[in-house]
Amino acid sequence: METYQNLHQHYIAGKWRDGGGSSINEVTNPYSGEVLGKIKMATADDIDEAYTSARNAQTEWAKRNPFERSSIIEKAVHILEERREEIVEHLIEEGGSSHLKANVEIDFVIAITREASSFPLRMDGQIVPSLIAGKENRIYRKPLGVVGVIGPFNFPMYLAMRSVAPALAAGNGVVVKPDRQTAVTGGFLIAKVFEEAGIPKGLLNVLVPDRKETGDAFVEHPIPRLISFTGSTPVGRHIGELCGKHIKKAVLELGGNNALIVLHDADIDRAAGSALFGKFMHNGQVCMAINRIIVHRDKYEEFVQKFVDSVKKIKVGDPKNKENLIGPLINRKSVDGILENIEKAKSQGAEIVLEGKAEGNILHPYVLTGTNDVATAKNEMFGPVATIIPADSDEEAVHIANDTQYGLSGAVHAGSVERGVEVAKQLHTGMVHVNDQSVNDEPLIAFGGEKDSGLGRFGGEWSLEEFTTVQWISVQNEKRDNPFETDYLD
Repeated sequence: METYQNLHQHYIAGKWRDGGGSSINEVTNPYSGEVLGKIKMATADDIDEAYTSARNAQTEWAKRNPFERSSIIEKAVHILEERREEIVEHLIEEGGSSHLKANVEIDFVIAITREASSFPLRMDGQIVPSLIAGKENRIYRKPLGVVGVIGPFNFPMYLAMRSVAPALAAGNGVVVKPDRQTAVTGGFLIAKVFEEAGIPKGLLNVLVPDRKETGDAFVEHPIPRLISFTGSTPVGRHIGELCGKHIKKAVLELGGNNALIVLHDADIDRAAGSALFGKFMHNGQVCMAINRIIVHRDKYEEFVQKFVDSVKKIKVGDPKNKENLIGPLINRKSVDGILENIEKAKSQGAEIVLEGKAEGNILHPYVLTGTNDVATAKNEMFGPVATIIPADSDEEAVHIANDTQYGLSGAVHAGSVERGVEVAKQLHTGMVHVNDQSVNDEPLIAFGGEKDSGLGRFGGEWSLEEFTTVQWISVQNEKRDNPFETDYLD
């Protein structure tokens, strides 16, 4: 069986080729700095060819028998399962994933692709009663046409696939623009899987343009009817503005400043364990990662001690070592930005109770205590840094948690489940998990945020809704009374 190696060319109109740009992008291993491959960047003409190809192939794809479309998506699931270990290695090498995180990611990829394989058989319509005698109202669910997908670097394969697989399954053409740092796992591997599964040539395209040369061409191109973007809030806001200007849909999953609340009757050992997982999964480079831990003052000191003791035991280093749970951040700029926030938080009165250190792109964990106003609490760290904040009551904990522009995920630990649920219902976030941590995603559940954390929902029936449209066709079976044919107009 062919191995997925040297995937550093674009996949446009069913062909693997170099881009037409003048610049070269080097894909590097964030731990070792090794250059894994070089990509000749795509141009605006390449973007146009990709979208045109997707549109042309989509017309016939949408007409295919839904069982055939479903079968092709199911075959992609089998390929992902067969290629699992190979894909895990790519995720470790290109994105700095630990073995734990890489395996979690491929689990997510397989799950959402399997769920999407049911979409062709769920494109059902409705017959709706009419106010008009003899009229039949029909509602047809149809694909949008072409979808543009812009993926991030942190969970590159999954956060692209959760749009790609549902969009394809619903009958759309797709063009993917992965993050240039994770172009293989965020795009080229996906194209290879679906190519092997037998999708029509040209239906799925993957390219990495140089934005300095192409500007906003990927979003502003007239063919895509929806842009799916996962990334930072400032970029998402810009994409949303462009989509509004050009009257196209936008599905945006953006930043987070997620809180874990520990109530006074919570199991502290269990809460500390949840915080450990929710904070340090993939080095904290997760949109759902816990950024702030808000603990009732009665349990504050006990929690801080247990959490710090646990953090000290986390093994840090080369992600190829299966024992290491924290590896490199994606680049040195990310490390330096976090260190600046830590220094600012110290100047604002935060106390470092566990001081880490930077080694290249690796940042050993930091734990701080302070208020909601220190830099590490106000800003999304996207790294292995936790800020623990005391609260004197449930009401204060809720106020602190909600005192942010973001609203993606969160968690509440409580001795009484129903008390935890009541607190969770007061949080202005799209997702909250009681007696668990904030990093949760399931293929059948609505995933998405509130406020500056985005628009729209991924997963299950919500993905089917996002990547389709509906058309109303009415049929007048009996002659309708027409006021223009009555005698009073004589």
